[in-house]
Order: sequence, then C-alpha cells, then structure tokens
Amino acid sequence: MLDARPVRKGETRLEIVEDLLDSAEDLVHVDNVLMDREFDSQHVLEMISQRGLSYVVPKRTQTSEKAQANRLLQRDRDRYETDRGLHLGRNEWHETTLIYRRKEDSEHDDHRQYSVFMTNCGSGHLTEYGYRWEIESGYRSIKRFMAATTSKNFGLRFFYFAFACLLYSIWRAVDLLVQVALTGEYEHSPMVTADNTLTLLKKETGIG
Repeated sequence: MLDARPVRKGETRLEIVEDLLDSAEDLVHVDNVLMDREFDSQHVLEMISQRGLSYVVPKRTQTSEKAQANRLLQRDRDRYETDRGLHLGRNEWHETTLIYRRKEDSEHDDHRQYSVFMTNCGSGHLTEYGYRWEIESGYRSIKRFMAATTSKNFGLRFFYFAFACLLYSIWRAVDLLVQVALTGEYEHSPMVTADNTLTLLKKETGIG
C-alpha cells in the first residue's frame, strides 16, 4: 500500500488519478497502470498516456460493445481487437485499443460472456490485469486490521483506515523478508499470516 487519501467533494476522477500517480511516482517506478472500470474516462486515459505510461482498464459496456460481443458470440470467436478514437473535445481524440476476451466457463449466454478492455499497450498486459485480485484480497485483509468504531467522524474513520493500511503494509513487508530469508523466494501466499501479526501486535502493544 503506497498511499491512501480521502475523496474531496467536487473532485473529478481525473484529479484523483493524477494525484495518486504523482504520489506513486515519488516512491516507485511506474510503467503500467491497472484500474477499475470506474476510471475508464477518456480524459483519464489521455493523461496517463501523456505521462508516457501504459494502461489497462475494463470498459463499461455500452450498446455498441454489447452488439459487437453478440456478433463475436455468433461467430464463436474468443478474442477480438479493434482501435477506437475517444473524443476529448473540439477536434482532439484519444486513440485506444478495445480488446474483447471471452470468459472461461461463463454462466451467461449473451454478450456478458465477454470482457472488454481498453489499453494503449496491446494485449500483452491483460495477463497482468488478472493479478489485481491481490488488491481485492488485500482490501479484505486491511479490514481485519481496522479498529471497530461507530463514530461518524470522518477524520477518525479515515485515520483508522490509514493506520490499518500501515499495519497491512508492515505485515506484507515482514512476510516478504521471512520468506526470502527461509526459502530464498517470495510466493504470493503468505508464510506469516495476518492472524500471526495481529496476535503479535496485541501481545506487544495491547492494541487489537
């Protein structure tokens, strides 16, 4: 976890992503940005490209994407790529690539069998996008480090979240060091569990 920030009233997604990228690039080297579909705005994608970064983001499916997915289904095609110009305003456009990928073992029999991604770096990074499940898993783990509260005070609730992020990051850093020290390698499955960390934290600090 590199950063956590509150969303301020009136902020656009462009401002949020730009601020987070500024923070991330101050700490680590960034070359590829993987985002949720809520950030599929053409202005966000253009800003990322202007920074010289690549991106992969799922596209919210509109009528045209649903129609294309149904055509692919009729032709029994698992994959399809097409270039798309996204209007930025006036005579400016952002050029991206739409990639349709058929899901394995989908329970649907229509366009929902396909995921649609937008990227400026070709299909090679789609595999990397699958690794984002660790982020979702991480958020579930962060909740285990959060202190329970019924307070409606935003500052307090945000502090609890930020502190939980810090504890989570310490846990993952310790687990990495332990794995490398014992095995010489790092696997995604932790050797030092969250329960171990919480138990030790409570023993040493009384917090928990």
